[in-house]
Amino acid sequence: MKRRTVLELMLATTLLCAGFYLGSYVPRHAKAGEPVFALASYFLTYAPIESVHRPAYVVPDSLELWDTPAEIRTEVATLKSGEEVNVVGRFRGWAKVRTLRNRQGWVTEDGLMSLETHEAEERLLNALSGLPVQAEGRAVGLENLHIEPSRTAPIVDQVTPGRTLQIFGRRLVQRTYQAGTADLMPVSAHHLEAWYQIREGPHAGWILGHRVRLAFPKGISAYAQDANLVAWLVLNKVNDNGHEAPQYVVAERDGTETCDFTKIEVLTWWKRKETYAVAFREAGLQGYFPIVLTDEGTVPGFRLRLVDDEGKRFQKDYELFDTITRFIGSGNGWEGDVTPAVPGGAGARRRDKRRSSIAG
Repeated sequence: MKRRTVLELMLATTLLCAGFYLGSYVPRHAKAGEPVFALASYFLTYAPIESVHRPAYVVPDSLELWDTPAEIRTEVATLKSGEEVNVVGRFRGWAKVRTLRNRQGWVTEDGLMSLETHEAEERLLNALSGLPVQAEGRAVGLENLHIEPSRTAPIVDQVTPGRTLQIFGRRLVQRTYQAGTADLMPVSAHHLEAWYQIREGPHAGWILGHRVRLAFPKGISAYAQDANLVAWLVLNKVNDNGHEAPQYVVAERDGTETCDFTKIEVLTWWKRKETYAVAFREAGLQGYFPIVLTDEGTVPGFRLRLVDDEGKRFQKDYELFDTITRFIGSGNGWEGDVTPAVPGGAGARRRDKRRSSIAG
């Protein structure tokens, strides 16, 4: 009876070791496409490659190209961000690629962007090229830039803290949860998360809003300390003894509001005191980005996208005459021109000629 117990123990130990070897050691050291001998006289395993033929683009600043995806491997080259490659195979989170210089090797699959995502990013870059920057900021850490405002959307770039992010828009979306937990979460404003639409160098996409710290211009940084400033646009510049001082339209948001901004102010340069003064203020707004500059000749202006209490969209135009901000006109919807506030009055002729630069 004692001998049988020892044999059973030896058998269990052998099976445990074999299970670890086959289930853990072999997969980590298997070379894709090559047979692997496990317990040589007993088993023969094979690591197949999934055949793929599609173009892709490198996402991070640099991506190592390896001779194999196995645990023991050698780096054969380094690929640069935006470099085009041809994916010829996939294997356990790895992609076998061929570069345009005919170098071949393996890279981690999450370091690549598909052709479809690349084309979507190009369209977004073109759309942003005609819009004014609403604000600028810096990433808190190494952050993923997604093609859509979603944690699960494809990644187009990895943003480092030192880079300047140009902010064009903001969107609130339902926060995504791990599989199986979303149904347990009630839909409420507490589970919405803000995303910023940004451009950074040759890339554009969406980044989580709370992972961005706004970088205010030096001249209005002190002003921003006492306000929840969310946007600032330069209306024009005035000369002060050879120094060009920008004048701004700025936007603020009450902390509990879901719209992009609730108040706007125009900051003009006070030459005698060499500081900014609030020349115009309007609160109680439900505003959405982008705020658009409508400069006409020597008269700077801006246009707001707003929503009323019934949810109807409308827009309002303003112009800055010296240090006086005047309401020019309004219109239904967020596209097209506006109706002058006083037909034939100040700004009416300019308004008839002006073309809107707002993208739909």
